[in-house]
Amino acid sequence: MATFQILTFGCQMNVNDSDWLANVLLAHGHHRTDQNAAQCIFLNTCSVREKPEQKVRSTVQQILNTRKQNPPELIAVLGCVAQQLGEDFFALSPRLRLVAGPDGLPKVPGLVDELLAEPQLKISLLDFTKSYEEREEGLALPTGPTAYVNIMQGCDNFCTYCIVPFTRGRQKSRSFSAIMAECRRKIALGACEITLLGQNVNAYGCDRHAQQARARGEDFPSFAQLLREIAALPGLKRLRYTSPHPKDMREEDIAAFGCLPALCPQLHLPLQSGSSRVLARMGRGYDRERYAELVRGLRHVRSDLALSTDIIVGFPGENDADLEATLSLMEESQFLSSFSFCYSDRPGARAVTFLDKIPKDLQHARLIRVQNLQDELQKQLLQQRVGTSTEVLLETPSRRWTRAGYAWQGRDPYGTLVHVAFEQEGEHQGELVAAHITEAGSHCLFAHRETANDRNDR
Repeated sequence: MATFQILTFGCQMNVNDSDWLANVLLAHGHHRTDQNAAQCIFLNTCSVREKPEQKVRSTVQQILNTRKQNPPELIAVLGCVAQQLGEDFFALSPRLRLVAGPDGLPKVPGLVDELLAEPQLKISLLDFTKSYEEREEGLALPTGPTAYVNIMQGCDNFCTYCIVPFTRGRQKSRSFSAIMAECRRKIALGACEITLLGQNVNAYGCDRHAQQARARGEDFPSFAQLLREIAALPGLKRLRYTSPHPKDMREEDIAAFGCLPALCPQLHLPLQSGSSRVLARMGRGYDRERYAELVRGLRHVRSDLALSTDIIVGFPGENDADLEATLSLMEESQFLSSFSFCYSDRPGARAVTFLDKIPKDLQHARLIRVQNLQDELQKQLLQQRVGTSTEVLLETPSRRWTRAGYAWQGRDPYGTLVHVAFEQEGEHQGELVAAHITEAGSHCLFAHRETANDRNDR
């Protein structure tokens, strides 16, 4: 049996994929160890941001340089960058002998023994599947209080800046029965909060595979119906999902925030730009007013909804007025947080051909303005919560609040990290505790366990 280590780059879907891979490798009898001793090193990669292939190449080279006396027997590149560059990676080193795109990942655990037995063997798994391929379950390990469940793979949108359809393939919805079975299994293993994952979760059930399944009489609900079924599972306290696409946000999706108690009042709704002109060039399928209308509709059914978003600054042709439109929509939407970054060309995306690129120094100047505004919005929104109460799902001990002596940290229903002080040291993982917020940090809140006096003071 081999020893292994997994290095993960990118989004929560990649993290979830890596957790699955580790669990199945353990089920196959392999053992996890540190990077300096592992026989097999897996790099699970993301190609959304600028020059990710360079980061992967440099990581491989670093591994080889630091382990000259004891090189790993197998290096594998998995995920989106593997799909993007494929067998070109084999030229990096004789030790790099496996490349697998996202659709090839389910086959990886079964190939480890074969690759270790045949040192000259190289394998590439780069073909896209026509439907969502179910994965081996692996060990029934405790999940902790939070868990993630994939409900779909790929994307059909082809936004002009995005490489995802080329690296993760066309959209494929997972079967309803498989999703429900995994959710039940995660709850049985200790999860009381589940986050549903996908490149475009609210387009679940809209792809050709799902339509064909319905035609055969299979049970394939809409996204809102799926939310209702999962929210009703015994033992589930909280439900979240990420990330939806604004153009696919339906009235029933919005209404779910007002009628499903388990659905947390928190949503990551990618904006990308507040300018209708830029949104049209991005191929996003909605304009500024439609996005603002969605925000108003969401806040109508759930006034306390916490919104986060993605913003691309310096898209080709973006002018000062476009930037101001983004800043003003950020203020109007009152985002609690945002992930903002400068536009960069991604191989195969249509915007690569756009000639009116924005100079890097101007991109960065605009990014600073966006991030400064977001910092101010977050500071204000968090400060407004001081003196109020919330419910925190505790996950791990906290290192942030040493003054209290003992503290645990977790997320409240709005997705905010909260450090909760306790009078005595103890084990609190998985507890849902009422907490009284006493202080706001830059990106988190500080609280103590709520007492009767706190309630009486209000």
